[in-house]
Amino acid sequence: MSRHPLVKWAQRSDELYITIELPDAQDVKLKLEPEGKFYFSATAGADKIPYEVDIDLFDKIDVDNSKANITSRNIFYLVTKAENKWWDRLLKQGGKLPVFLKVDWDKWVDEDEEDDSKPVSDMDFGDVDFSKLNMGGGEGLDIDDAGEDDDVVDDDDDESDIEEEVAGQPSIGTEPDTKQAAGGDPSSAPDTKA
Repeated sequence: MSRHPLVKWAQRSDELYITIELPDAQDVKLKLEPEGKFYFSATAGADKIPYEVDIDLFDKIDVDNSKANITSRNIFYLVTKAENKWWDRLLKQGGKLPVFLKVDWDKWVDEDEEDDSKPVSDMDFGDVDFSKLNMGGGEGLDIDDAGEDDDVVDDDDDESDIEEEVAGQPSIGTEPDTKQAAGGDPSSAPDTKA
């Protein structure tokens, strides 16, 4: 009997992103059918344990423009939809998704935010000016030419002087007990009578 690998998915109006988390997959087989049939099988591990996914996607797909990429950690499918529209769900049948199917939140974009985002494959930070993000540092500091901050006062020397003065004085409310200093026995304490 085959096991189900973890399958993560996300969508755009024109395509699906399906990632199968199966490290060191071997004998990978994929079958896509235009009516939305998605079949995957592979083996993994030293014991060559068989894994399989057989699902009916919500709507029709374009098999010719769909792509797959197999890496040592996972198998990534870019499945092109036959029509440019958002699907209500991933699977044809309604109800709760099988436990091995999860939403890929790293790739997920809401339908109303799709126009604002770039495609996953085109995401880069080449045109971002990080100095304008105001993430702390830089503009608010008042540093003179010597590299020292004018606003910061170095209190380390002052504190050490106070600590030295206090160290030689007994703490308030703790006077030495002559009874405890002599061993704790009142008979061995020096006689204070004159």
